[in-house]
Amino acid sequence: MNAIKETHFHFPKQTAFYKGKVRDVYTIDNKYLAMVVTDRISAFDVVLPEPIPYKGQVLNQIAAKFLRDTSDIVPNWVVSVPDPSVTIGRICEPFKVEMVIRGYLAGHAWREYNSGKRQVCGVSLPEGLKENDKLPAPIITPTTKASVGHDEDISKEQILERGIVSAEDYAQLEKYTHALYQRGTEIAAKRGLILVDTKYEFGKADGKIYLIDEIHTPDSSRYFYKEGYEERQKNDEPQKQLSKEFVRKWLIENGFQGKDGQVVPEMTKDIVGSISDRYIELFEQITGESFVKSDNDSVLNRVEGAINKALTTL
Repeated sequence: MNAIKETHFHFPKQTAFYKGKVRDVYTIDNKYLAMVVTDRISAFDVVLPEPIPYKGQVLNQIAAKFLRDTSDIVPNWVVSVPDPSVTIGRICEPFKVEMVIRGYLAGHAWREYNSGKRQVCGVSLPEGLKENDKLPAPIITPTTKASVGHDEDISKEQILERGIVSAEDYAQLEKYTHALYQRGTEIAAKRGLILVDTKYEFGKADGKIYLIDEIHTPDSSRYFYKEGYEERQKNDEPQKQLSKEFVRKWLIENGFQGKDGQVVPEMTKDIVGSISDRYIELFEQITGESFVKSDNDSVLNRVEGAINKALTTL
């Protein structure tokens, strides 16, 4: 199958290019970003050797849908989505923090709590909680936005003390984060899902705050299935998840957690195909829409042509 592993385009008025773990981002005229969501897949901060067909389309189209569905809460960076794997938007100066919000004690927050800590990112948590319990109220646990290496936990107080974000802007980011999570929770509930935790990134342009990057995708969010949640909690059973946790699980079972000296297990055609199928399932479960596979016969030509056409309208 023809997947987007990497791109090497050259567009009119292109002024920069950035290759992230998953995204290839082209700066146009220092005003716009043309973001190609490739089919690369990362886990444990490592980009795996084989791309996953349609993964980029899944992430881009979920993000596009939820950015549209939340545009009444906060303006976002999107100008157009000219291709299933491409978003073009305005350049914003990103805030150097990611706004992580949690409604349930899972993942990193649970690991911290289970190690004996009762504060996560400066937020106090009550005694007696179990893994995956619903929290008394959603909490914001920000992380630094590292350009290299791992993001790190940081508290609101540290953000303000270090001047990473102004007090006025941070208050607005908190307000937007809670409102977005509330909307995401309501949308998920209609799909029989629980939005466990997620992260939002914001930027500023012309003095205005915009929501940037992807939102509510399986790469940036954790979902539980609503049906059976209470019973599983009561019986101390693992929750049924909808996220890319299945990829991490496969890697762990095959001796890889991103540590020095470890080797990524062989990604056979069957493994790649099964991961692709799972991402398509995630799309349909999260959005409630049928997934329409894009034409991948000459995927790079398709993407390049769509961006070139879109740039003529800017």
